[in-house]
Amino acid sequence: MASASGRTPGVGVIAALEGFALIIWHVVATPFIGRSRLRWGTVDTEPTDPLPGDELIPDPKWTYTLGMAVDAPPEKVWPWIAQVGQARGGFYTYQTLENMLGCKITNTTEILPEFQDPQVDDLIHLHPTSPPLVIKKVDPPHALVLFGAPADVGNQESWAVSTWQFIVVPQEDGSSRLLTRGRSDYTPGLVNRLFFGRFPVEPISFTMSRKMLLEIKRLAERS
Repeated sequence: MASASGRTPGVGVIAALEGFALIIWHVVATPFIGRSRLRWGTVDTEPTDPLPGDELIPDPKWTYTLGMAVDAPPEKVWPWIAQVGQARGGFYTYQTLENMLGCKITNTTEILPEFQDPQVDDLIHLHPTSPPLVIKKVDPPHALVLFGAPADVGNQESWAVSTWQFIVVPQEDGSSRLLTRGRSDYTPGLVNRLFFGRFPVEPISFTMSRKMLLEIKRLAERS
């Protein structure tokens, strides 16, 4: 194992309070900063550039693209992405807060060899009892694409689909751009709007995704 040392992401009461406070703040601030939040951290045309996995949901009802500069090559960033998942390396977010909701997450600060070879059709869980995401694309060290279509709404009358895309773009100076994109489409209905619509999903997702990008950056640069 290659240790990155340092603190475990998102552990403790203070971290949980921080995550909860940020979620509440972003929910309240959505009318004012919601549009710019959909492209947080991106540069130039990154929010609209085509990325691997876009074709899985060609016409989403809403989407976001977040970006982060990482002072490390893609080969140092990829291991942290390869092992994401519940009962894997975690999500590098607010572990204590997530576990208060029964997620049973453990955020690692080490590269775990047993999770370094993700394959298409592997299942990635967000929660022990929720429908998993399915890996649809793997291109080390550049792209990991997860796809979700929960069984309880997966029929002709009512359906919902989403993607979670991780992209690592090499830079000329040897650093990387780390991008994460989410896309969602669904049929009308209160349940679908609640769990797949932009609000309240997006401010919660943003809070967690921002934390994830910051922690992956920290871990990759220290490793």
